[in-house]
Amino acid sequence: MRDEDVPGWWQRLGLDGLVDVHVHFLPDQVMNAVWAYFDHASEYYGTDWPIAYRTPVEERLKTLQTLGVRAFPALVYPHKPDMAAWLNAWARDFAASTPGCVPSGTFYPEPGAAAYVREALELGTRIFKVHLQVGDYDPRSGRLDDVWGQLAEAGVPVVVHCGSGPIPGRHTGPGPFGEVLRKHPQLTAVIAHLGMPEYAEHLALTSYPNVHLDTTMALTPFTESLMPFPRDLVSSLGELEDRIVLGTDFPNIPYEYAVQLSSLESLGLGDDWLRAVCRDNGARLLGL
Repeated sequence: MRDEDVPGWWQRLGLDGLVDVHVHFLPDQVMNAVWAYFDHASEYYGTDWPIAYRTPVEERLKTLQTLGVRAFPALVYPHKPDMAAWLNAWARDFAASTPGCVPSGTFYPEPGAAAYVREALELGTRIFKVHLQVGDYDPRSGRLDDVWGQLAEAGVPVVVHCGSGPIPGRHTGPGPFGEVLRKHPQLTAVIAHLGMPEYAEHLALTSYPNVHLDTTMALTPFTESLMPFPRDLVSSLGELEDRIVLGTDFPNIPYEYAVQLSSLESLGLGDDWLRAVCRDNGARLLGL
């Protein structure tokens, strides 16, 4: 399947479009820094990572519209203190001026985190993102305890990159974030990338009632060559039909958007599963 085939694909499923919970739009200077990092991916990951949609913002938005992505967040995330609050303001402004974009936010273990997360929630932020590998912080930090509590109480989802792929960090893996869930068992969390490469361990965290996993980059030929998904876990994905949600990492992917969808279809879990994953679950999480 190619990108031009995507609208026909979701129409065949009887959908009115796609909901993608793992999309990135960032301030230009931040996005340019991210792309510069990926320019040297072979040094970090041992493989090239060409950005498939390295285009101006308006062109990227047009691409999503043409694909039929009806709703998405502009996930932002900091790598140091004193970034999160202004990223949250930027993300709210971007969503307010961008059809289909839901307001997103982020946080960092720093003084004031609880206050600016409370403000973001009051201003209508509907999804948050944390990246434990890039941010290089411990999610169990006392400065975040109130933040996790606020999100759990509000029922607002947080996309958490806690898996150790593509490279491990000091606080990645299921252990640290698993402890957050033990303390805040009602937290609505979306574990990014199916938790790669600790797939089984992160799937096990769905014992908590509001834990979901997104499909971002998982199961694609690119990722299968690096961190293959165990075939004996495919049936678990089927059993978790209401907890798996479409994510892609657009625009920072080294292949066409359609590859993620065809990779999900190749699992053979059926059209009902695809409808739930590619639209319904994301729509529910985003309050659409």
